[in-house]
Amino acid sequence: MLRFFAPLIAPLVGLLFVCALLYAVIAAPSAPAAHLASEEFHLPPKDIHYSFEGPLGKYDNQQLQRGFQVYKEVCSACHSMRLVAFRDLEEIGFSKPEVKALAKGWATETPSVNPDTGEPATRKSLPSDFIPGPYANETAARAANNNALPPDMSLLAKAREGGPAYIASLVTGYADAKTFTKDGKSLMKEFPDFNTPTGLHFNPYFANLNIAMPPPLSADGQVTYADGTKATKLQMATDVSAFLMWAAEPKLENRHRTGLAVLAYLVIATLLAFGAYRNIWHGKKH
Repeated sequence: MLRFFAPLIAPLVGLLFVCALLYAVIAAPSAPAAHLASEEFHLPPKDIHYSFEGPLGKYDNQQLQRGFQVYKEVCSACHSMRLVAFRDLEEIGFSKPEVKALAKGWATETPSVNPDTGEPATRKSLPSDFIPGPYANETAARAANNNALPPDMSLLAKAREGGPAYIASLVTGYADAKTFTKDGKSLMKEFPDFNTPTGLHFNPYFANLNIAMPPPLSADGQVTYADGTKATKLQMATDVSAFLMWAAEPKLENRHRTGLAVLAYLVIATLLAFGAYRNIWHGKKH
C-alpha cells in the first residue's frame, strides 16, 4: 500500500505548499499601508512662469544676469558650479571685460600648482577657468555643513523633478511645522509625533519635509539688483532658478529653433509627397 501512495506524496506536498502560498498572497488580509506625513503634507512646485517655457521659449538675459548675481552673492557660499566656465557667462550678456573682472574677483581662487616647488597652490581665476567651488573637497564641505553635502548646481535644474519651479519653491518654502496646514488639515494634529531634528529645517516642498539646508533667502532686498528690479524673495528665487536652468541647458534656444525647422521640413515634405502621389495616380483606377 505504501509503495502505491509513495509517488503521490511529493506532488501532494508541493500542491499544498502552492495553495498555502496563494492564500497568503491573495486571500489573507493585508496590513494597512503606513500613513506618512511626507506623503500627505508634501507640496508640489509652485506654478511659476518662465520665458523659456514652450517650443518658442527664449531665455531672458536680464533675468539670467540677475540670477547669476543671486548665485554669486548667496548660493556660491555653499554650492559649486564646476561645469560652468566664467567665459560661458558671455552667452547671457556679460562682456569680456566683465567676465574677466568676475573671474579675477571671485571669492574662491582656482586650484593650481606652484611652478617652483610643485606643491598645490591657488591663483586668481581666468575666464577660461570653471567656477571654483567654496570647499577644497567633499570632506571639507561635509565638515562645514553638519555632514550634509551641498549639491553642485551645474545640472541641478535638470536633475530635480519639477526643474526650476521646484528650486524656486524650495528656497522660498520654509515654514513652521507647528502651524503648517494643507487643505485645512494641521500637520501637528494629524501627526502629533512629527518633529524636525536638530540641524534640519522644515520645508513642505522637500521630499521628506526636513532639509539640511538653512533658508538661503532670508528677506526681501537681500540682493541689490543692478537693473533696479525689486528683489523680493520670490523674484530672487525665480531669477536664480532661471539661471540654473540656463546652466543645465545652455543650448535650449538652439534646440527649439532646430525642432521648429525640422517640423517645417516635415510639413513641406509631406505636402510634396502628397502632391506627387496625386499627380502619379490621377485618373488611374485601382
